[in-house]
Amino acid sequence: MSSDDRPEPDRIEGAPHPRETARLFGQDAAEAGFLEAFNSGRLHHAWLLTGPRGTGKATLAWRIARFLLATPMEQGGGLFGEAPPHHDTLDIAPDHPVSHRLLARSEPGLFSITRGPNEKTGKLRDMIVVDDIRGLTHFLTMSAADGGRRVVIVDAADDMNVNAANALLKMLEEPPANTTMLLVSHQPSRLLPTIRSRCRELRLSPLSTDDMHRALAQAGASEESETPALAALSAGSVGEAMRLMRLGGLEMYTEIVAIYAGDRGPDRPRALKLAEAAATRGGEARFDLLLTMFDTFLARLARTGATGAPPSPEAAPGESDVLMRLAPTPHKARAWAETAQTISERSRHGQAVNLDPAALVLDTVFKITETAAARP
Repeated sequence: MSSDDRPEPDRIEGAPHPRETARLFGQDAAEAGFLEAFNSGRLHHAWLLTGPRGTGKATLAWRIARFLLATPMEQGGGLFGEAPPHHDTLDIAPDHPVSHRLLARSEPGLFSITRGPNEKTGKLRDMIVVDDIRGLTHFLTMSAADGGRRVVIVDAADDMNVNAANALLKMLEEPPANTTMLLVSHQPSRLLPTIRSRCRELRLSPLSTDDMHRALAQAGASEESETPALAALSAGSVGEAMRLMRLGGLEMYTEIVAIYAGDRGPDRPRALKLAEAAATRGGEARFDLLLTMFDTFLARLARTGATGAPPSPEAAPGESDVLMRLAPTPHKARAWAETAQTISERSRHGQAVNLDPAALVLDTVFKITETAAARP
């Protein structure tokens, strides 16, 4: 299998790969933090890019890599001791040779580590193993191309098993000259403390509705009227918004809200239809998303009761009325939070033991109904 044919675990289905993404929206503070270090001449050798999944961490890693590889090492130091140029942006022209080489996956100064394929099955492993790190050892012992920089991207560092993490740690402890390591991490608490301590952190934030719209438009997957609901349900994650669009998450959530829109109890025919759709053969991804939408509904109920107001904007037509009716008090908020934990545990257990998806959905609907009927 050629490198061009290999599956890419760092690509969101239906979206451009981070190396192909022209702009990063909503993360000006993170970019400014890196540029401040670069302009000061005290660039740290390892950076930990953290924040919620799908907020642009991989895109930022590739932007930093492109910037470093395209920016000359020798700056300033002329006859009159001129100060090195100050950089205000990570942007590099798309026609720059480095930009072309990154797109073609032929840049000699870059080494990217992701979950690799299992040689026996050809399928992607569920973790980064030590074999994925060994190629990095050879890369770091080679002379840098043209005496310039080298950049390493690990996406996601959370995926490393113990042996891979220890192998990377040795390189972080004795960093080669002119090498910058960029570790993407969705859950930095899962990393070895010794790895975290050797990295400088750049934290990315959830996107606003406006930034979400621009990011989705760039990915070629934007319906402006849907953006507020997508931003609400995805918690500002472009990656999650793309999953919602691809698998019909907005329609699922709308159906969940509609089931409880009446004041005489749940709409049973609608609940049965939703349950039957969940049992479709080959629909595992949609079923998993449906469970996530139930979790989101319960979280928004708990938030409504705790704050006395529904989240804004609405994520489905009539949602605010439903949330206020079902969660009118802080006491009810606590009940919804407990129900959310119970349902989540039962649903994940049911998935683990392969219970009928339709039965799991109906069980969830009835448990929500039970909590709704209890005294406020």
